[in-house]
Order: sequence, then structure tokens, then C-alpha cells
Amino acid sequence: MAKAAKAQKGKRRVLRAGPLTKLLLLALLLGIGWQLVRLQDQVEAAQAERDLLAAQVETQRQENDALSADIAAGGTQEKMEEIARSELGMVFPDEYVLCDGID
Repeated sequence: MAKAAKAQKGKRRVLRAGPLTKLLLLALLLGIGWQLVRLQDQVEAAQAERDLLAAQVETQRQENDALSADIAAGGTQEKMEEIARSELGMVFPDEYVLCDGID
């Protein structure tokens, strides 16, 4: 009897998964896979937004550099005339202005 008890003790009992357990594991794997796909989409959207914002930052940096160059150049007569013409509509006495009636 002692030998039979030792023989049974040495054997391992193998449990098999039932269909409900397999279905549950499959559902969990599908849920995790779906979450990974959603996260990947969110990562791609964030990268696209980052690239867009980086482009906007670069555009703003270039505009700031141009303004800094204008400030460093100082108030020249040509720059003042350009601003007066574009923003205030300045016209010299010997110039003609043609209006198309749309303002």
C-alpha cells in the first residue's frame, strides 16, 4: 500500500479547460487586442497633432525672427512709408488712387 500511495503522490493531475473557460480567455484576448488597436490610433493622432504644432511653432518662430530683424533695422523712412501706405492708406500728392468701389 505504501508503494501505491507514493505512486499516486508522484503523478500530477492534469486539469483541462472547459469550453466556457476557453470562451472567456478568447473574449479577454479580443478585448485586450481591441484596446491595443485603440491605443495605437490615439498614439498616431497625438503624433499628427505634435507634427502640426511643431510646424506652427516653426512658422511663428520665423515670423518672430522677421519682426526682430525689422526692430533691429530701426524706423527707416522706407519702412514708415510702407506701413503708412498699407495700414493708413497714405498717398503722395503726385499719385493717383483708383478705387473699384469695393471696400
